[in-house]
Amino acid sequence: MSRTVQVKRHAITETRIVDAPLPPLGDGEVRLRVESFALTANNVTYAVAGDAFGYWNFFPGEGDWGVVPMWGHAVVEQSRHDEIKVGERVYGYLPMAEHLDVLPTAVSPGGFSDAAAHRLPMSPIYNQYSRLAADPEHDPARENERMIFGPLFKTGFLIENFFRREQWFGAGNLVVTSASSKTAMALASVTRALSPQVRRIGLTSAGNVDFVRRGGFYDEVLAYDAVAELPREASVSVDFAGNAQLLYALHSALGDQLKYSSTVGATHVGAGFGQDNGPIPGPTPTLFFAPDHAVAAIREQGAKAFGEAVAASWATFMAETAGAVTVSVRDGLEAAGEAFVAAARGSADPAVGVVIHP
Repeated sequence: MSRTVQVKRHAITETRIVDAPLPPLGDGEVRLRVESFALTANNVTYAVAGDAFGYWNFFPGEGDWGVVPMWGHAVVEQSRHDEIKVGERVYGYLPMAEHLDVLPTAVSPGGFSDAAAHRLPMSPIYNQYSRLAADPEHDPARENERMIFGPLFKTGFLIENFFRREQWFGAGNLVVTSASSKTAMALASVTRALSPQVRRIGLTSAGNVDFVRRGGFYDEVLAYDAVAELPREASVSVDFAGNAQLLYALHSALGDQLKYSSTVGATHVGAGFGQDNGPIPGPTPTLFFAPDHAVAAIREQGAKAFGEAVAASWATFMAETAGAVTVSVRDGLEAAGEAFVAAARGSADPAVGVVIHP
């Protein structure tokens, strides 16, 4: 038997734990036992945007109930694949569950992809698993940090990479919402290192202003109710909040000085994400879908050069975040459900990174 946390797809603060028997493995299949995963606002975005971007399809649920993807570590519990041995550890996209069956393909010393039929239509980035024994990004002492920050960091890295290729659309300021989020901090870190001429302005809730200022990632930090105080200078914006009212206010404050508007996540559940709120001043907000940008960047730069650039920026970011976020390790899927609901309600502490051991 194996347990899974399911989330109600259109009421994501409702969760349940389902216990089901494990089926026999087919030829070439591998059973992974989930060891650990991080739970962040990024996972809430997967649920909020699950229908629009197919996130519910990676690990199918039942009817109105779905399984939210997580990033974490797993160990091979059973294997019917000649090249994958029992006891081997991997890192990648996992369900909020105790087990996952995969069909490895494109197996190399460094990793493999899951060729399960229901996953093939999705971005290949999400279907890849790293084999830790030959993974240059793996640091046994920093597994928690990798789960908490790794996927979010790469999104921030790719956003900066995109803006730099576009010469920041002629803007001198970068404005980000949900500045306390880990992806926003990653973007600010990479921007400071690789585009130091760009001024970083973070917008956050009043209760998070002090935390964001202490982090030191931004040149200026404003509470959401002070958005009208944004300097009316050439700017680009990245919206991680998914709050339609806030985005409208930001566009209104900057007017024609806003040169590009990017939308990425949805940390403010129920605040208008994906809804039509009428004409918005300035440029049309454009969705940034990180997997597509990753594929394009790897194609353009080559996998080796891209990997080296990510690794260098990752090392800088890890040094900058040391001590900024406390890791809270929690046992059991009940704890996972509770942590997910807290994140979905916006009551999770941004200074705490949650790691679950199912």
